[in-house]
Amino acid sequence: MTDLPIREELRGKSPYGAPQLDVPVQLNTNENPYPLPEPLVERIAERVREAARGLNRYPDRDAIELRTELAAYLTRTAGHPVALANVWAANGSNEVIQQLLQTFGGPGRTAIGFEPSYSMHALISRGTGTGWISGPRNEDFTIDVAAAERAIAENRPDVVFITSPNNPTGTAVDAETVVALYEAAQAARPSLVVVDEAYVEFSHRPSLLPLIEGRPHMVISRTMSKAFGAAGLRLGYLAASPAVVDAVQLVRLPYHLSAVTQATALAALEHTDTLLGYVEQLKTERDRLVTELRAIGYEVTESDANFVQFGRFPDAHDAWRKILDRGVLVRDNGVPGWLRVTAGTAAENDAFLDAVRELKKESA
Repeated sequence: MTDLPIREELRGKSPYGAPQLDVPVQLNTNENPYPLPEPLVERIAERVREAARGLNRYPDRDAIELRTELAAYLTRTAGHPVALANVWAANGSNEVIQQLLQTFGGPGRTAIGFEPSYSMHALISRGTGTGWISGPRNEDFTIDVAAAERAIAENRPDVVFITSPNNPTGTAVDAETVVALYEAAQAARPSLVVVDEAYVEFSHRPSLLPLIEGRPHMVISRTMSKAFGAAGLRLGYLAASPAVVDAVQLVRLPYHLSAVTQATALAALEHTDTLLGYVEQLKTERDRLVTELRAIGYEVTESDANFVQFGRFPDAHDAWRKILDRGVLVRDNGVPGWLRVTAGTAAENDAFLDAVRELKKESA
């Protein structure tokens, strides 16, 4: 790649990705472990069959039906009224983030996030020519509000990312912190504040969605990959003021959401109650992992997501390898001393707990 005229900010960087290894227990990518229920699979087939009859035509460019149903879902589950005009959808929340950065970031502009956090925020920023600023966190991985406010005031970023629950740590952000950082961002310059709620359905806390009321520069980003068990669908969406929704359409590719994607997502939304029932099971398993890991003797970060960050290890990658040798794949995110495990089925979690018990005994 050294001979290619690649952009300087991309040189030496690695693409995003987690190991995809054929092992008995895979708990490294925060997927929902439950396959879609058969009635939903049948409904998807029906809707896709119907959509297939019109594949000679372009799909609904504005995804009106899908956005209407997403708005209804948000209104019902977040306790705040959201209309069609407040919602936009794209191919995964990563494309949502990309469109936001294409619209509000870009060359000569900057974005800030508080790391460790979701690494795609920085990667997509660089990919869109947006300068990236790494903001501070406390030792317990919560956001240091005073330090974050200072970083915003000093750097005057155009886009601010707040991830709640945060990946990879699992920590949630309270509403007061989000409001404080939003106000700091608006004082520095009118900046877009993106609250990434990819894992919010697993949280002990309510969604921060109501905070968009009266805050025209705030965006809530969501995904159907986690709670809906639809990682293979690639459907993300946002809620914001109608002006933000109109703005991102300036950069969206023509007909960016296929008819098949829209049909599949609509079928999933018809089975929301069933899918959220699986979420409740995963929340129970997540809490069990926290309790068991602490009982074994590991440090555990408080988690509001479908995963748990645990440690501390003198050599996290070595610990990752030893767990893998026992047939369990977890995630080494590069946070010194820590690993991350996705909450799986009860049997998968038992296998993981057996592996880390053995590891603890070995290192004693």
